Amino acid sequence: MGRQLGSGSGIGELMDDLGNALAGGGADLKMLGGGQPARIPQVEAVWRRRMEEILAEPGGLDRALTIYDPPQGNPRFLRAIAGLFRDTFGWDTGPENVAVTSGGQTAFFLLFNLLAGPMPDGSRKKILLPLVPEYIGYADQGTDGGLFRAITPRIEKTGAHEFKYRVDFDGIEIAPDIAAICASRPTNPSGNVLSDAEVARLSGLAERHGIPLILDNAYGAPFPGILFEDATPFWRPHVILTFSLSKIGLPGTRTGIVIGPPEIIRALGSMNSIVGLSNPNIGQQVITPLIESGEILRLSREVVRPFYQHRRDLALDAAREAFGDAVDWQVHRSEGALFLWFRFPGLRITSKELYQRLKRRNVLVIPGEYFFFGHDDPSWKHRQECIRVSYAMDENAVRDGLRIIAEEVVRATHLPAGA
Repeated sequence: MGRQLGSGSGIGELMDDLGNALAGGGADLKMLGGGQPARIPQVEAVWRRRMEEILAEPGGLDRALTIYDPPQGNPRFLRAIAGLFRDTFGWDTGPENVAVTSGGQTAFFLLFNLLAGPMPDGSRKKILLPLVPEYIGYADQGTDGGLFRAITPRIEKTGAHEFKYRVDFDGIEIAPDIAAICASRPTNPSGNVLSDAEVARLSGLAERHGIPLILDNAYGAPFPGILFEDATPFWRPHVILTFSLSKIGLPGTRTGIVIGPPEIIRALGSMNSIVGLSNPNIGQQVITPLIESGEILRLSREVVRPFYQHRRDLALDAAREAFGDAVDWQVHRSEGALFLWFRFPGLRITSKELYQRLKRRNVLVIPGEYFFFGHDDPSWKHRQECIRVSYAMDENAVRDGLRIIAEEVVRATHLPAGA
């Protein structure tokens, strides 16, 4: 386990670049890698207001900073989350269906290793990814590796320079060693949003085989709501949902939320107590009144989503201007999240090599190869032709970064084969 987790990873490289860039990057840095959310003034005003309210409340600061919450989470917070989904969507959720973790990343580490990997009978279980590319942060979370089996997507051309990944249901086989099905919605990195029909079909597959369907809503509905297509929140007794406070603007609080069957929730509480005793309090204290009042839904709907949709539109315009007809380029239809997912079919270098060239020019992106874990066909060149670009940063940095990416892609496209 120590060798597996301590030997480096794609997510480690991403977070090193992100942290070092944000801590010491100069004015010339174009930070288009990482999942750092934008700083939205209207949202930050809410956090300041809540901090002032906590300081003014008798015992407010004590609850936020000086006590241990139960390992499952703060009881008031658990009731608020269960009530929000029960009252808004009619789900039969109570506090026994909700657990808190130290960020969404930790939630998946606990869930994956709870459900899959080496089993007591000597067998091994895997997590099925019905669509790749998928979130880089899952890739190395198995304590002894080899945790995933991924399905090649169908690729649909949706515009002159646009495409979309679709779940290939004909390619899905729920073998006996599959412990759960997992997908992010919207998908990080591509911004793909599984349709309501696709989610219902995946849910049916999971239920028929007696396994959970895990849906990662880090960017999804109902909060933070960074979705540009209709997507109905979905839950059933065999479904595990994850949420986070990071992308609504509180990444530093490390607050993940899991909704699931009571037996899963009890197990997560036990794991929390062993791994970390308790979870950070501050995010729960900041957000609980916003959940109870429904303000979190209004903030997501009226502020967060329009902000990112505008940034997305500006980035797509900048991409069309930067790439034009100088190179063969495609972008995945942007239906949510913070990223544009580019593919360059004529690229004569790998996405990792392109990443290094861009890094030397102070442009940070994420190479696409990291997002195809669990997919064992090295001959599929598509996986080496893609990069993930964040549009959450300053508009000028995004525009300048895309121009530099275009220059490097043109150079790499016209290299002699093997150069």
